[in-house]
Amino acid sequence: MHLAAKLQNPRLLRISFHTFRHWKATMLYHQTKDPYYVKQFLGHKELRSTELYINIEHTLFEPYNDEFTVKVAEKPEEVKTLLEVGFEYVCQKDGLIYLRKRK
Repeated sequence: MHLAAKLQNPRLLRISFHTFRHWKATMLYHQTKDPYYVKQFLGHKELRSTELYINIEHTLFEPYNDEFTVKVAEKPEEVKTLLEVGFEYVCQKDGLIYLRKRK
């Protein structure tokens, strides 16, 4: 309660120990991808009870894609054009500018 008042953030009052249990179970599934291990860790009798954490993990992490389209530009006009279509600056080396965009 003191932290919520100090930070003037009443949402902190909604965090409970059960919130941390949900977070731990979700992260454990994300790391192991083993629903039976998470089920045993949590002490669930039914796998259906553990499916909640699998769904949360999918919602948090599945849309994430590590594949990029990479472009190299030399002139400011090229950089401007690529930035306008969603590319982001990565680095510059030997007079070339490297940009990337998620696929």
